[in-house]
Amino acid sequence: MNKQTRLIVSVLFIGIIVLAVAITRFYSRTEKSAVSSGSQTIIEKKLGFDSAGNRAFQNSEGLVGIIDSSEHVIVSPEWQTIKFTGNSDRCIASKHLHNKEMYGCIDYEGNIVVPFVYSDIKQAASPERVLYIARTDDKKSSVVYNSNFDPCFSRAWDNCSYANGELSVTSGSSTYTYHVTSSEFIFDHAVINGTCKNCPYSMKITAQGLTIPMMEKIRDTVEKYLEFAYEMDDAKALKLLDELGNAPENAFRRLFPDEKNITLRKLIALTEISVQPKESNDKIPHYEASVTADTGIIYKDQNNQRNKIRDDYKAVIEFTGSSDTDLKAVSGAFEQEKPNYHETEPEPETQPDVPQGALPQEN
Repeated sequence: MNKQTRLIVSVLFIGIIVLAVAITRFYSRTEKSAVSSGSQTIIEKKLGFDSAGNRAFQNSEGLVGIIDSSEHVIVSPEWQTIKFTGNSDRCIASKHLHNKEMYGCIDYEGNIVVPFVYSDIKQAASPERVLYIARTDDKKSSVVYNSNFDPCFSRAWDNCSYANGELSVTSGSSTYTYHVTSSEFIFDHAVINGTCKNCPYSMKITAQGLTIPMMEKIRDTVEKYLEFAYEMDDAKALKLLDELGNAPENAFRRLFPDEKNITLRKLIALTEISVQPKESNDKIPHYEASVTADTGIIYKDQNNQRNKIRDDYKAVIEFTGSSDTDLKAVSGAFEQEKPNYHETEPEPETQPDVPQGALPQEN
């Protein structure tokens, strides 16, 4: 996903949330007017309570509101359910919208804090921190909220899990894992799955300081470099090199570019891809992507005979930058300068036929 696409997705995500809040506030205000114009609220049944003595209650129509410790109504009964949380003025509520029971969050004045666009909102508690995971109505995405019901990320996820102080979020075939403290999320590792030149791979990232857009940019650049490294056509290789971005001359090298006897380079499998931090002398962060590629080579030997070899070769692509806007690849090359050619055994020396029992004569 390029930068422009990520920006569009982020804007759409924020726009959807804002629109959902506006819609549910409209429904809420409409129903509040109907309630306030009626007779005095009758408390049919008292339900759960919070630490301050506020209680949920049910009226004769089965709708739920909140009363304070003096039994004054502070939230009108217009909700299907209300569940108190550890937050002193936030609670999870549900109501019927478009013939469905939808979940969101309100404060103790009945204002909507989280839009009613979710099929459920569940608390995910851990000694380190309380989080809430909200699933959309179609159950195809999740949003992670903190205890104040503020979104923890600027995007929705396909799946989320939180246990023992570790949060894992999934987008597509990629999973990002964080250690959760009382005040922050600390990136631990990510596994990004993809396919390059018809070869599936798993890229493991352990470098601290990388944001998800930076990781995605590294993934895309590694794929582009491998396409360049295995390209046999010089014109196509030059075009791919331009797409890698500005870099010093010869910073990116194809696989065995000086071996003119090679007629085909084929990527068979990517057995390992990892991204780690790299030490440097400047103040800009550096990262190193290490790739192990199972490769087939076809070449012609000194006798102009066609031969095949297959081996693993390691490439290193170096990146520098502190954000997705300035992150760039600065070099890429395979460590070996030539393949491990088959060694041809020398022809055995022929001797003249000698009668049995006789010694060859000296010249």
